Amino acid sequence: MKKTGIFYGSTTGTTESVAEKIADRLGIAKEDIHNVASTTPDAVQPYEVLLLGCSTWGVGEMQDDWNDFLFKLKDLDLKGKTVALFGCGDALSFGSSFCDALGVIYHELGQTGCDFTGEVETSDYQYDDSQAVVDGKFVGLAIDDNNESEKTDERVNRWTEQLKQSILN
Repeated sequence: MKKTGIFYGSTTGTTESVAEKIADRLGIAKEDIHNVASTTPDAVQPYEVLLLGCSTWGVGEMQDDWNDFLFKLKDLDLKGKTVALFGCGDALSFGSSFCDALGVIYHELGQTGCDFTGEVETSDYQYDDSQAVVDGKFVGLAIDDNNESEKTDERVNRWTEQLKQSILN
């Protein structure tokens, strides 16, 4: 398996929980799971694959710890690295900006030379709009644990199987 690091920001613990589920499904060691609140963007350097997790707050805002982390991360040369995004949002209360943080990260890192993977079909979701939808698909795994917690495990399982097939072997 390619050397994979998970980098997440979490305020309430939901994105952290999703990061841990992903790590468990992919067999990623605890030392390769990083909270962006307590690490620097340089920590991504040893990894071939980056799984980046961020929740969306309010009307399309990134989780607070991601603001500085992303500002510095986008200045790094990520050429040759594969990036897959995951994040949490609330499609019922904020349906017009559901998981927008994924779209923000996707667009900000677009000039770093990285290759994105892990797109997800939107048909299983009910939301109004999202910056995380590009070419008709979510740019990564979108989770609505507030309103559809019963779908979280299946969505994580499906996404991690997709990653296993596409990049991790």
